[in-house]
Amino acid sequence: MTSAYAPLTFPCGITLKNRMWLAPLTNLQSHVDGTLSDAEAHWLTMRAKGGYALTMTAAAHVQPIGQGFPGQLGIFSDDHLPGLTALASKIKAEGSVPMVQLHHAGLRADKSIVPNPVAPSANSELNAQALSTEEVEILIKDFITGAVRAQKAGFSGVDLHGAHNYLIGQFLSAEFNQRQDKYGGSLENRCRFLLEIIEGIRNQCGKEFLLGVRLTPERHGIQLLEAVETVKLLVKQQKIDFLDMSLWDVYKEPIEEEHQGRTLMSYFTEIERGNIKLGVVGHIYSAKDVEYALAQGADFVMLGRAAIIHHDFPQLMKENNDFTMHSLPVSKSHLKQEGLSDIFIEYMGSNWKNFVSEE
Repeated sequence: MTSAYAPLTFPCGITLKNRMWLAPLTNLQSHVDGTLSDAEAHWLTMRAKGGYALTMTAAAHVQPIGQGFPGQLGIFSDDHLPGLTALASKIKAEGSVPMVQLHHAGLRADKSIVPNPVAPSANSELNAQALSTEEVEILIKDFITGAVRAQKAGFSGVDLHGAHNYLIGQFLSAEFNQRQDKYGGSLENRCRFLLEIIEGIRNQCGKEFLLGVRLTPERHGIQLLEAVETVKLLVKQQKIDFLDMSLWDVYKEPIEEEHQGRTLMSYFTEIERGNIKLGVVGHIYSAKDVEYALAQGADFVMLGRAAIIHHDFPQLMKENNDFTMHSLPVSKSHLKQEGLSDIFIEYMGSNWKNFVSEE
């Protein structure tokens, strides 16, 4: 079995010191204009110091109309560069690899901020307007520009957020993508938006830039076998360094009954991936969970809740092979000690059931 502390080298040449990453986590801590706050920099830098091999920002939107939630980090303007540059430097200083997750909410944009969101196809229920072909092409350029901006700021790479029914995922979904142009119809056409972003980033940022994609394997109009085919298409092209599968729970079975009887994760670990690495996230709360995911064929794991509660989970696990995340709920005082600001703690308490106690 691969050790959680074995180095991991990607096709781009970057090597990580272990197999544990900080997952991209919504936290509402950035300023209204999308610039990085001291609170968000503090929270992320603590995780880098705590031993995570790679420290990823929360989703950073590449267009103002792509904002998915208040206090979201932005990367659509050079005004964001000073904060991003300082953050990348701080993460590197702690021995962790810095990465930005690039994002556009599409029809899931925050309606209080973006009353008329855009999407692959019109959606009257969500008041979303269909993107024209020209607008799609502009969006592709904006994702690419976001990656170039991240590289300029000193980040080692970017992760394209194609999961959870945000814009890239909406293009991949046959339910939300009803387009009649080259970006809709067949699965290959629905993948075109993502593939052209990848191609552009590779051309602009070079082969030594760490590039990955986060995907949803089911739900939101994504069928499991189509998700598998999407992964195979990305693998065939060999233009990314890693795939990040958002599984909700690494132990769960698919929701589609005809594919049950085995774990959802197994459908992706069995794919011959060449040099592309596979990461998973979902209910990884203990050393045993980390070891399970790696034993099942994942190359690395991403930690969410466990990383919120323990800024130094990798160090704690190294000291104790039986280490398990603190039981829920956790106190506000504990979370403050772990580097969360009041607004982050309030978000966790109001959106994550049974996570924060009133102590």
